[in-house]
Amino acid sequence: SDGSIRLHQMTSEYPLMQWNDSTKGQPITALRWALTRPAVFFALDASSNIYIWDLLENDLLPVAKQTIPSEKVVTMTLLGEPEKANGLLGIVLAKESGQIDIQYVKKKWALP
Repeated sequence: SDGSIRLHQMTSEYPLMQWNDSTKGQPITALRWALTRPAVFFALDASSNIYIWDLLENDLLPVAKQTIPSEKVVTMTLLGEPEKANGLLGIVLAKESGQIDIQYVKKKWALP
């Protein structure tokens, strides 16, 4: 609810890493690991901002931020085929109106 993200290992109650205020205080409404690249995850905040984290490139801050200005995004999920090495990764956005958008991610954040 405060924009913090914690990375846990299943065998410990303490986080391996923690990023406080990663969304400048906006609640995180969805967080998903990339299906095709294990070091990448996406966070959606309550202001319809999508943050892309690539832990191999930068483990302190998101590597990109994209604002969806047209309408409030209520949730997101990812689509892709992890068993294929084509690097195709999409973000499915569900908007407040019920409209669904699919946006494809740049190859550098999708390739295995």
